[in-house]
Formats: sequence, structure tokens, C-alpha cells
Amino acid sequence: MLRCGILDGYRRRFCPMSSLPYVGRFAPSPSGPLHAGSLVAALASYLDARAHGGRWLIRIEDLDTPRNVAGADDAILRALAAFGMESDGEVLWQSRRHAQYQAALAHLGALVYPCGCSRREIADSIGAASRGGDGAAIYPGTCRAGLAPGKAARAWRLRVPDAGQPGDCIAFDDRWQGPQQQCLSREVGDFVLKRADGIWAYQLAVVVDDAAQGITQVVRGADLLDSTARQIHLQRLLGLPTPAYLHLPLVRNGDGDKLSKQTGAAALNLTRPLQELEQAARFLGLRMAPAPSLEAFWRHAPTAWGERLAALERD
Repeated sequence: MLRCGILDGYRRRFCPMSSLPYVGRFAPSPSGPLHAGSLVAALASYLDARAHGGRWLIRIEDLDTPRNVAGADDAILRALAAFGMESDGEVLWQSRRHAQYQAALAHLGALVYPCGCSRREIADSIGAASRGGDGAAIYPGTCRAGLAPGKAARAWRLRVPDAGQPGDCIAFDDRWQGPQQQCLSREVGDFVLKRADGIWAYQLAVVVDDAAQGITQVVRGADLLDSTARQIHLQRLLGLPTPAYLHLPLVRNGDGDKLSKQTGAAALNLTRPLQELEQAARFLGLRMAPAPSLEAFWRHAPTAWGERLAALERD
């Protein structure tokens, strides 16, 4: 059974699915070494699992092969181990699960259709206002009724409910960001499940894999908040359980951009793991005295995490 432990006293929504064992995960992409932003996500997801007396799993999200860096997956696992974080079960590589994604696509049946539009064509057909919260163009439904003459299928899209129809607007309660709602028809449009280059889209893969790993709690960066409604919609269509979600504030660089490998984020210094962890803990707002060792940090950090979430709830 899931144990709220130090989280006792929360409102019910902060200790959800109490009849299920807690299973969390960290799911990096192997496009380079871990950096300060990815350590914040790893630390928060790990602490949330430990504070709940649950399990913490690792998934390597390596489907976007053009962005993968050779050996980065093993380097990430070694780095996490150096910080004292190791998976409580077998590590899952998405690149080994194409059959499972194909089965999910087939299960969706007539809701999936081929699209012959390029990104440029979509961008040219809409105004600047027709973009979702993540900045992506809201698909105008060009190929909903079939491919135009001379057009070949480039990608496969999921037909979302029309405006006002059941399932169009998805509401959920984020454990950090609070109540959320997104109406798919006007804020997203029919979204891609398999890309023009043959790569499975993040939305489909993450839903299939969270279910396969038994994930009950997702802790990740707020850059993925806008994706959550699409994932909940897919979970419902596929008959899969919906985990609880917690989206963390993003670590940003001096220009205000999200810290990432693409914006030149520096790799973590593995010779000073305690200092790197303490910096990540400060970013998360954990109130902890300086620890004399990694072991001492891990003894106190789950309690500090619980106190941080309790303070967030009071606010």
C-alpha cells in the first residue's frame, strides 16, 4: 500500500491513489550528459518516491535517434549512481519497444489518420495566434477528410473530439501547479502519434511506457505541462490508468531560457556530487542544513521534500 508517511496532513489530492503502491520514474533522453535542470527533475522524482515509501524507476527515452549521443545513456546511469540514485527495477529503453507502440496505434483504429502536411504548410495556413501553450502550431484539420490529390502520408495524427463534445476539455489537478484544463480542439488540434521520419511521437510512447512500468506518479518539468492533457486523453482511449502529475518549475539560464543541452547547459560535476545535489535542493526550495556527506543528505532530504510540498499546499 502507498504510505503518505511524512506527507500525512495533506489534502487527499496530494496523496492520491492510496490503494496502489507508489511508483515514480525519471525519464531522460540520451542527447548529452545530465545538467543542473535534469538533476532537479531527477532529485524531485526520487525524493517524492522515497517520501511515499515507493519505488523509483528509470526510463531512457531514446526514440529521437537524430538527437541521441552515443554512450550518453550509460553516462546518465553512471552519473545518477554517483549521486546515489539507482533504479529500483529494470531500466527501460524506448528504442526496444516499437512493437508496443504499433499495437497502441492499431488499437486506436479509425481515430488515427494519415496527414500529408509539412510543418511549413501548417505554419503558412494559420496565424500567429493559432499556437498552443508549448508554442507548437495548432493543427487546422487539413487532412481530416482525407489526403488531398497528389499528397502522400507524412505523419499519423489522432483525431481529437470536436469542440463541445465529450472528452474535448481535459481537467486535472497538478500537485505543484494546481488545477489545470486544456480543450484539445482549440488549444492543440489533432496531434501527431508517428512522425514523418517514422519516429514515434513522445505523447504516444510516454503513455504506453508509463502504463507498462506501472507508474502512479509523474514528477517532471513544467515544460511538459502542456502535454499532459493529450496524454490523459490517450490513456482514456487506450483504457490505461492515469497517474498523478507534478510539474516542477524550470531551471533557466541567464537569458531566461530553459536550461537544456540545446541551450548549452554545462554537464554536472561528478567529482562534487554533494554540492550539486545541495544546489538542486536549494532550487526546489528544500530547507536543509549543509550535509557533511551524501549519506547525511539522503537521510534528511525526503523529510525536507515533504515539508516543501506541505508549504506549497498551505500557500
